[in-house]
Amino acid sequence: MALGAPYGPSGQPFQLRQGVVRRLLEAQQRLLNHDPSLRLSIFDAWRPIAVQAFMVEHSIAELCRERGVERRSGDAFDRVVADVGRFWAAPSRDPATPPPHSTGAAVDLTLSNGAGIPLAMGGEIDAIGALSEPQHYAGREDPEARCWHQRRQLLADVMDASGFAQHPNEWWHYSFGDQLWAWRKGAAAAIYAEAVNSALTS
Repeated sequence: MALGAPYGPSGQPFQLRQGVVRRLLEAQQRLLNHDPSLRLSIFDAWRPIAVQAFMVEHSIAELCRERGVERRSGDAFDRVVADVGRFWAAPSRDPATPPPHSTGAAVDLTLSNGAGIPLAMGGEIDAIGALSEPQHYAGREDPEARCWHQRRQLLADVMDASGFAQHPNEWWHYSFGDQLWAWRKGAAAAIYAEAVNSALTS
């Protein structure tokens, strides 16, 4: 919201479907059972389609700036768009293909200590690149990389045990009941379509 994303006067990102909230609470309890000093920390949740469109454009602009690419300048710009598309769903208004976060079924989160300070996970949330892939540090020998992998795996374990599916390119993104969840879990169909503010729980 600090970027000026258009949530509107009554909207805010920390809302989810009630069934998703229940499963998050289950995941938190599993994490506490494993290590009482750890917490789940939510970074982002619901995004209306207008916010999704805003964030896709923002991410394209930021990646163009980082790479020194002029917008719509040919192959280099096309690569930027493709790279952003690996991490940011298109802001589709097709009822059959809503963006995961626009369903109120997806959440971006990490691990934190008891004081709410996020743990190092080997990459920032929303970073575009290979280091964001869940298994990026698997098999590494250095202690820091092993620690990051173990933390990512712990997050994955408690979320999977609570019914969530992980985005294949993002260590931080999990969902329950959207199309990505249906695809990853082999379900016949998604449970949730695009969400409006009134369908969500803070």
